[in-house]
Amino acid sequence: HEFALVDLTIMPDNQLLQHRRIAMLELLQKHIRQRDLSELLAPLITLLTQDHLTDTQLSVLVNYMLKAGNAAEPGALIRQLAQGAPQYKEQLMTIAEWLEEKGRTEGLQKGLEQGREAEARAIARKMLANGLEPGLIASVTGITPEELSTLSH
Repeated sequence: HEFALVDLTIMPDNQLLQHRRIAMLELLQKHIRQRDLSELLAPLITLLTQDHLTDTQLSVLVNYMLKAGNAAEPGALIRQLAQGAPQYKEQLMTIAEWLEEKGRTEGLQKGLEQGREAEARAIARKMLANGLEPGLIASVTGITPEELSTLSH
């Protein structure tokens, strides 16, 4: 059995856009690692408005975009796709809202972690100033002996 391989990277985008049901997949596969996917916004909207995709196919393609692709602001990209393709708006907005919530949660976690680290350093400085042994301070605060030596100066 022989299979013909197609090199999407050498095919012009306008030729890929003619492939109806698989056009969006081919376009994404061609550009997924090479550039910011927001540069493909116009052709992606064009393909979405042609209504060749099922909801499942759209979910898979958006998941692929988010996991393998590059976008400066993924939430904004999904929101723009939703505005340009009203028939998929509800599905795309759900994904955009999930991305925003995930971003808020990650930001909150990072902020809390930075706050705990800053508090541990402040406590360690006070303990050092009161003459406690660095080994004990490291054990209590979780700060490494190397970092303790930078705090004492």
